[in-house]
Amino acid sequence: MLRSGSKVLPLLIVLILVLALFTSLRSQYLFNIDNLRGILNAMSLTGTIAVGVACLLIGGGMDLSVGAVGCFAGIVVSLLLRGGIPWGIAILITLITGAALGAFNAFLIEGLRFMGFIATIGVSTMLQGLGNVITGGKAIAISSTGFFRLGSTTFFNLLSLPFLIMLVLMVVYGVILARTRFGRVMYMCGGNRMAAQMVGLKPKKIRTILHVNCSALAALGGIVLAARMRSGSSTAVIGQEFDAITASVLGGVAFMGGGGSMGGCFIGLALLKCFQNGLTFVGLKSYWTVVAQGALLIAALIVDYLNTRSLNKRLQAEQ
Repeated sequence: MLRSGSKVLPLLIVLILVLALFTSLRSQYLFNIDNLRGILNAMSLTGTIAVGVACLLIGGGMDLSVGAVGCFAGIVVSLLLRGGIPWGIAILITLITGAALGAFNAFLIEGLRFMGFIATIGVSTMLQGLGNVITGGKAIAISSTGFFRLGSTTFFNLLSLPFLIMLVLMVVYGVILARTRFGRVMYMCGGNRMAAQMVGLKPKKIRTILHVNCSALAALGGIVLAARMRSGSSTAVIGQEFDAITASVLGGVAFMGGGGSMGGCFIGLALLKCFQNGLTFVGLKSYWTVVAQGALLIAALIVDYLNTRSLNKRLQAEQ
């Protein structure tokens, strides 16, 4: 059972440094405070979602609806705030809504045995359509000073509150994965479902919890983004599911479950956002940027495949 992509992490750190050096040679604005703040803000949204996605991947699950859940959460919290609901209660209701959507995903996958990819794509499409129906394709503007502080508060003119929230989540979930029984159970359920059942564990129950957690964190990401944008939109978070998966797998989270760490996920996230930021600075046209990001995801999956194959060969040799 592989718990971290430790062999890959030093290489990722070197890649981040090389990418930063190359980009800085092409532009003097890479280390500009505004650009660094922009990178950290971009990390905050993807990272908040990636925490839930990484945990679900480690546990052997998959969710491609998190982007749509984030968008829907932004719409829900915006409508509640416009209806006069206090922002604290509006956030709580929206998080519960996100958790309920995760429970629905779990019912389709663990209860009805639908394939995770198909089920969550279906839920994603449904939520996107429902969001467009509710908003008419337009952003829902909101006005709540207290709520806006969630997205706009900055410390030392660099570290935003959304980034710090993401950082705290990664530390907390990192401790859960590395230091608690539930973390060990997650690895076991994702690495070997049959063995987990044989020792009395309940993989379905574990993955149900992880689905609920994943969607709740996606909803949190959507809430924070709505506070930053001061509006709810049906498209604001779309596509973040692929960034979250790319960041997780780049950081050593096993795509098929059973391996990975939050530290690795954070480094993978940093590499992804530096990569995306660097593409902008080198002047790559938008459609080639999409190609490059797709290639990065494929590269991450190849690395994951090679790691898994190497681990399996080592285990067979030990036996």
